[in-house]
Amino acid sequence: MTTTASRPRWRAYMALARLDKPIGTLLLLWPTLWALWIAGDGHPSFWLLLVFVAGVFSMRSAGCVINDYADRHIDGHVKRTQGRPLPSGELTERQALGFFALLVGVSFLLVLTTNALTIKLAVAGLGWAALYPFMKRYTNLPQLFLGIAFSWAIPMAFAAQSNSLPPGLWLLFAANLTWTIAYDTMYAMVDRDDDLRIGVKSTAILFGRRDKLIVGLLQLLTLILLVAAGQQFALGPLFYWGLLGAAGLFVYQQRLIRDRERMACFGAFLNNNYVGMLVFAGLVLSLL
Repeated sequence: MTTTASRPRWRAYMALARLDKPIGTLLLLWPTLWALWIAGDGHPSFWLLLVFVAGVFSMRSAGCVINDYADRHIDGHVKRTQGRPLPSGELTERQALGFFALLVGVSFLLVLTTNALTIKLAVAGLGWAALYPFMKRYTNLPQLFLGIAFSWAIPMAFAAQSNSLPPGLWLLFAANLTWTIAYDTMYAMVDRDDDLRIGVKSTAILFGRRDKLIVGLLQLLTLILLVAAGQQFALGPLFYWGLLGAAGLFVYQQRLIRDRERMACFGAFLNNNYVGMLVFAGLVLSLL
């Protein structure tokens, strides 16, 4: 679908990078902060904090750009996405790829200020970020690849802060992986009818009528893994109070998706920002 561009070029670039929709940035930011605070024993390096926050913004934006490039022939057929800059004709494919390269370049410059281990992990992380958008054509588990990409900042944060990869970080990694699959399945439930029509794959389609049950089990597993991570890193009681609040939000999300209504599923997805925030708040307070 092609329409006449109605907004300035710079706003089209902002929309392509989702700078007007920060939810994805926040969902990537919270687990990054979890890892930095644990690796720094409650006192992460201020410089690394700046580097990782800026890196979250630049890499999430890059991920959105390459996602829209991968979906450029699909988004015009989905009501929710047909106004995006590529299907609407506001930006060209070449401009999108150039913008992607710029954002990746900024991210790489940031990671160069860390250490060799973090740089090596960053190269692998870029691969996961670039791979995810194309997986929805080949597998019903694209959310798994998104979960890996969104969790990759966790080992990177430990590597940058402590120049090591302690075994306990993989519990945090696994918790974020299951959480990401859960909330992105709710997001995919919004577009399930359109995805079925145009042949796009997702866990929402794979899970079918068991979607709510499996999302609930993934949320439960997330909490179990976070409890295990809390014990591994000897976090204080306030961390578990944060997890209790997160559990309450998971129950609320289950209530929202009970009828599989599109906007309610989208609301449940958005609510996960508060899950990440509560876990982080409990973690910070437990390390004071």
